[in-house]
Amino acid sequence: MTISIYGDTGSGSFRRVLTAAKHMGIEFEHIPVDLLEGESQAPEFLTINPAGRVPVLVEGDTVISEASAINLYLAEKFDSPLLPKGDARYETIKWMFWAAEHWRVFSSYLFNERIGKRVMGVKEDPTMVEFIFNNIRANAAVLDKHLEDKKFIVGNQVTLADFDIAAPFSQMARTKLPYAEFPNIMAWQQRLLDEVPAWKETKQLLDHRMDSAFSAFGITF
Repeated sequence: MTISIYGDTGSGSFRRVLTAAKHMGIEFEHIPVDLLEGESQAPEFLTINPAGRVPVLVEGDTVISEASAINLYLAEKFDSPLLPKGDARYETIKWMFWAAEHWRVFSSYLFNERIGKRVMGVKEDPTMVEFIFNNIRANAAVLDKHLEDKKFIVGNQVTLADFDIAAPFSQMARTKLPYAEFPNIMAWQQRLLDEVPAWKETKQLLDHRMDSAFSAFGITF
C-alpha cells in the first residue's frame, strides 16, 4: 500500500519526516502542500487534517499528523534503529518530548518575530526577542552539557530524537539563533550533516525552497 506524505519542503517539521523516511529507505509519494499559497487551509486539505498543518501521512485508512507521531509510526512499521530497543527507546522518546515541550517552540516564536513580521513589513519586538533568546540559551545550556560526552542525542547512534532536536537548525541562517555559543551543539549538528546523508539532502531542499520564496518578497539573508 502506498505511503503518501503531504508537506512543504520549506517546513522544518516536514524536513524531520522527510529525513527519517529517506534515512530508512522508505518508498513514499510526496504530495506538495504550498504553505505560502495557503494550500494547507484549502477545504480539500482540511478534510485530511482539520488542523491545517503539515506534515500528514496517509496510508490506506491510516491518517497521521504531527511529525513526531509520523516518525514513530514509520520507525515502528519498518523496525528501524531510529527508534531503538530497550532503555534507549524511552530515552529517545524522552528527548522527543523535551524537544516539543522546551526546545522547538522558542525557535518557532523567533521565526515569527524575525521572518514572519518581516514578510508583513512589521518590525520585530526587541522585548519578545530577548525573552525568546533567554529561553533558548537556558535550554541550549542543558543540551550542550548533555552532548559533552555523546556523539548523538542517545549515545553513539542517530535516533529520531536527533531529527526532532535538530529541526530549528533549518532556519538558523535566517533567524540567527544563538547556537554558535554552544560548541557541543554545533559539533553535533555538523556530525549530522557529515554522517547522515538524508539530513544534508533535506537541508539543501529546504534552503532552496526558502531562499526562492523569500526572494519573491525581496528578502535576502
